[in-house]
Amino acid sequence: MKLSDFDFHLPEELIATRPAKPRPAARLLLAEGEAIRDLHVADLVDIFRPGDRLVLNNTKVIPARLTGQRQRQSAQGPVVAKVEITLLEPTAAGGWRALAKPLRKLAAGEVIVFSDQLSAEVVQKGETEVELRFNLAGDDFDAALAEAGQMPLPPYIAAKRAPDAQDRDDYQTVFARHSGAVAAPTASLHFDADLLAALRARGVEFTEVTLHVGAGTFLPVKVEDVTTHRMHAEWGEVTEAAAAAINATKAAGGRVIPVGTTALRLIESAGRGGQMQAWRGTTDIFIYPGFRFQIADALMTNFHLPKSTLLMLVSALMGKDRMMRVYDHAIRHGYRFFSYGDASLLIP
Repeated sequence: MKLSDFDFHLPEELIATRPAKPRPAARLLLAEGEAIRDLHVADLVDIFRPGDRLVLNNTKVIPARLTGQRQRQSAQGPVVAKVEITLLEPTAAGGWRALAKPLRKLAAGEVIVFSDQLSAEVVQKGETEVELRFNLAGDDFDAALAEAGQMPLPPYIAAKRAPDAQDRDDYQTVFARHSGAVAAPTASLHFDADLLAALRARGVEFTEVTLHVGAGTFLPVKVEDVTTHRMHAEWGEVTEAAAAAINATKAAGGRVIPVGTTALRLIESAGRGGQMQAWRGTTDIFIYPGFRFQIADALMTNFHLPKSTLLMLVSALMGKDRMMRVYDHAIRHGYRFFSYGDASLLIP
């Protein structure tokens, strides 16, 4: 299975830099079996059936992009230099793993000042990242980070424009509860309170799980034999109640439909013998064609990058040739791609 098998040409103008407003106004490509229908997210009320269960990732994106200043002494006196930091994940010791730009000029022991309230010491530096220890913790850290940080927009959006105040709402789901993600579960961005209420009235049920999406979700696949690719690890949790609700839906003949690839990866990580288990830990599950799904019956997701692990995931669900025909249709009909783009509902 070659990386080139998952390549396609995407016109630059189809990369969305702002989301649809209101959220359910985004377009929805429904691929059910061999049929394709062009709809809108608001039409989900007519597509889903009573007894279907949507699995939502309730992770909350933190404003993980920080700009600060480091001060060091030189023969000519103190030198102040700009440093850009992207937080990746907390460490067991209470620090944070982070990307830094420029990395090579940082040294252990240096202090980076982000605001009057927030600063961090460089604990250690590796080849690609640093470990930081902030001067604040808990609620004080969260408040200072909210003040100083910016939302960590994906590289393909950040290359076109800088993040702004609007992204604090746009790049967060309406059911975000547990802080820790540095990327949004973007299929969930299409839901607002009114759509959720309409789906509940329809008889659709909801279960929340948590997977803190990491920056590794944007890392490219660099091996030609995709089966040798190693996924980044992300922390997640499926509670006892969530597992029981999903199992009850399966037993009753309802469909379990994760909203987003993050929710799908988590529930498939926690599945054993076709049953959901309560689960807590890190997962590096890699789903590509040949994978046998245990829990998910369908998937709602956005449109993904060429040669990406997420394109491999949807190809595992629908079949690669079928998925490439879906993407060809989406491109010919002007669907918008990636995090702020349109949605697809994939039903094998």
